[in-house]
Amino acid sequence: MQRGNLIVNGNPVEIAADADTPLLDVLRNHLGLRGTKFGCGLEQCGCCMVLVDGKPEKSCGKPLSVVAGKQIVTIEGLGTPNEPHPLQRAFIDEQAGQCGYCLPGILISAKALLDRNPSPSRKEVAEALDDNICRCGSHVRIMRAVERAARLLRGEAA
Repeated sequence: MQRGNLIVNGNPVEIAADADTPLLDVLRNHLGLRGTKFGCGLEQCGCCMVLVDGKPEKSCGKPLSVVAGKQIVTIEGLGTPNEPHPLQRAFIDEQAGQCGYCLPGILISAKALLDRNPSPSRKEVAEALDDNICRCGSHVRIMRAVERAARLLRGEAA
């Protein structure tokens, strides 16, 4: 058993778990943050995407020992029901999800993109979301939502 210190959504937390416990398990089962989803368990679908020190990372295969001391942002850290992040607002406005299972990972990937590039081209949006699989086929609306969020974040009309 190891103690791992993390900063999750801006809050310092201490976790007692095995060093090889996946970050996804820590988030969901130790901290009760259920927004990040288990998809494939093989780091292929992107449902478990979180930001680790500002970079999108798949959490299902990332051991606690690798992320100890790092800043983690989950979907719960983006906004609130009363004050959604511009990305969340844009996804709602564009009706960008059907089942919604993939959306937490997609929103995290999109946030990382917009943090580093506030004016991405459609090609750059597609490349940033390439590691996220949406089985419902909402890709066109997802792309529009990310482009809308970029405009909102730049202070332009959506």
